[in-house]
Amino acid sequence: MQRRQFIRQGSALAGAIAIGGCTATAHKAPQPSAFQPLPVTVPKLPRIEARVDRIISMDVCTRPFRAQGPRIEAEKVGSKAIIHNYGHGGSGWSLSWGSAAIVREMALAAGHQKVAVIGCGAIGLTAAIEAQRAGMQVTIYAKERPPYVRSSFATGIWSPESRIVTAEHAPAFADRWTAMAATSYQRFQRLLGLEGAPVEWTHMYNLSEQPFTGEDHHGPEGEPDYPEYARTLLPDLTPKPVVVPAEINPFAVPYVKRHPLLMFNISQYSQLLLNVFHANGGRLVTEEFGSLADLAALPEATVINCTGYGARALLDDDSITPVRGQTCKLIPQPELNYGIWFRQKRVSVYPRRDGLLIQAQADGDFGNASAAIDPKESESAVQRLAEIVSAMKTV
Repeated sequence: MQRRQFIRQGSALAGAIAIGGCTATAHKAPQPSAFQPLPVTVPKLPRIEARVDRIISMDVCTRPFRAQGPRIEAEKVGSKAIIHNYGHGGSGWSLSWGSAAIVREMALAAGHQKVAVIGCGAIGLTAAIEAQRAGMQVTIYAKERPPYVRSSFATGIWSPESRIVTAEHAPAFADRWTAMAATSYQRFQRLLGLEGAPVEWTHMYNLSEQPFTGEDHHGPEGEPDYPEYARTLLPDLTPKPVVVPAEINPFAVPYVKRHPLLMFNISQYSQLLLNVFHANGGRLVTEEFGSLADLAALPEATVINCTGYGARALLDDDSITPVRGQTCKLIPQPELNYGIWFRQKRVSVYPRRDGLLIQAQADGDFGNASAAIDPKESESAVQRLAEIVSAMKTV
């Protein structure tokens, strides 16, 4: 594919995205709005078949959390420009395009035509494609590739503020987060409607036994406080949730909100990114690195380091805190178009095409680097989900 074709088919938004409409040259007094919102309705919800005997896989993902936010910066190592792009916590898929746009500009400033990208997960693939879009010749070096990289085991939803930074460091990171989130969100809208639905919208029902009291900026027990970036910085970026009235609430809990959710079908989406990378001349080399010196020994003059949690060992970077997350998948149900999140029961389910993905938060996940699978953890989550489904008033 010629570079001009590539740019026409998927041009990136560089830097921050302006949110809202065009600015008028003449100002008029605001007029009362005649718009009346339609009443909330709940369609008949297909039944989720939440049974342990439908589990088809279990996986563990290690999220690379940094209290001060991801490391996105360039350093000089001998004659090489090393650009670091790692530590995105639970927001790697969500912020990948915005992060890639920043490192693309750093790579352009380095002035080299040939670029190496280390890592083939969400952050590495998008960084590589953005560098290609800018006209660079890119080689990805990675020990693994999808579906065996860590990010292939992620939940795969739009969660741009998930463990991205602590509340203490939030003010210093706010502008960069705003640019990254806005850029990424706009890019995902241009990936809708593609064959295989790599990116699509669904609905989530947020269940609670207690009244909703506003946004919760506290992490689970034992975790730091996190900022409410989405609510305070980009409140109009995504569609708003709605309260489900009691008379049409199908769940056996008193308080329910429904909100649109952008979801990534990671298997299909990863393959799409790999196809784009290869179609535009990219090379993928199987390689394992043990130190920063190994990166500096590569033939490319610019190296973009997208090693995620692997950067902790590679660079001896103890600013990265592991956050363990175990998920399981049930046999896909193509008819499902909704998910459930029940905070008090600590379980959620997402209707991905490659299987109903069930996530549970366990005590001791924060700071836990173990990748060992605990079958009882997933089985318990499925059983809690089964209790929610069996108690539904209508299905």
